[in-house]
Amino acid sequence: RALSPAAAAAAGGGDPYGAEDETPPRFVPRFNFSARDLLRRVDFNIKGDDLIVFLHIQKTGGTTFGRHLVRNIQLEQPCECRAGQKKCACPRPGGDKDTWLFSRFSTGWSCGLHADWTELTNCVPALVDGKRELRPRPSR
Repeated sequence: RALSPAAAAAAGGGDPYGAEDETPPRFVPRFNFSARDLLRRVDFNIKGDDLIVFLHIQKTGGTTFGRHLVRNIQLEQPCECRAGQKKCACPRPGGDKDTWLFSRFSTGWSCGLHADWTELTNCVPALVDGKRELRPRPSR
């Protein structure tokens, strides 16, 4: 006897997106990442010149995750966040000017309010290379 998708999922197999009443699922994943993709190790050299550029996508928990990056990650030299300030300083260990994180919580709105991928790829290299002064742009 075949189990319903929900019963199969409850039994440890089958479709975890199947509804209990066997109606078609509302959410069908479009990207099926392999375990290898999800467990991929990336070496990040915080003492070198590696840089994390945080692309905030609205309504995806990005504000919470962005705050987590500056407040909760256990690092040799954690970000310095002062009460009442929206930005935190995230210097590299042993340095005080160069940052390892490019996000609204560390550099402000340097590439504009809610910069998308194209804006970031055009803006970040110039800022990081010092071609333009690193300061927040006025809101649009």
